[in-house]
Amino acid sequence: MIQRTPEPELMNEPQQVKAYAAADFASTDQALVERLDQLLRDADRWPAHGDCLIDLGCGPGNISERLARRWPRCTVVGVDAAEQMILEAEDRRRQNSIPSDRLQYVVAPLPWHAPSSQASLIVSNSLLHHLHDPQKLWGCLRPLAGSHCLVLHRDLRRPSSSAELDQLCECYTADAPELLQRDYRASLHAAFTVEEVKEQLRDAQLDHLQVRELEDRYLEISGWITGCQAGLDQPSA
Repeated sequence: MIQRTPEPELMNEPQQVKAYAAADFASTDQALVERLDQLLRDADRWPAHGDCLIDLGCGPGNISERLARRWPRCTVVGVDAAEQMILEAEDRRRQNSIPSDRLQYVVAPLPWHAPSSQASLIVSNSLLHHLHDPQKLWGCLRPLAGSHCLVLHRDLRRPSSSAELDQLCECYTADAPELLQRDYRASLHAAFTVEEVKEQLRDAQLDHLQVRELEDRYLEISGWITGCQAGLDQPSA
């Protein structure tokens, strides 16, 4: 197994923001929303009118916008520590005529605590590998969650060898701009393994969440939690 090499936590360089905003992640973004639909359907629980849905590490707002369209009666909050990413996300929101009472963006590092609303859904996509301390993510989930909150986090998983890493880069970024090729390789080096994530969740007392390998390069963490604001210490069923 190759050793983990952390990468910078923030993606705030104008060139990075421009490259990621222009990249086509539609298929993987849509797959995440479809997975949310499946998990909600399996539990027979759906976001209600006025519920708060939180997208942590939202970047230029790809997932946040999809959540706002999928559940238009809810309020979506996208959170990212990179100011330039949030500026791009806000610009997109205005261009796409999504009202600010349905989709809001916040510049803030993790751990972030919402001033009021308790979330019924918390997601992140390709956030975990950026964090030097993964407990920044896991430690903020319960303070953000309502009494029945679905969490879904997807990320890259670290390859088992340099040869596998090279193969993934060749397969998925050979035709991408040089900046995206560089960042993808760095992200694979910075990603966690399934066993490392399970250990993180045990430390955070979230080990009831399911961790699974997904396709040839992703991992997924999902399940239901009960927020500490609800006055309960045990996870919801």
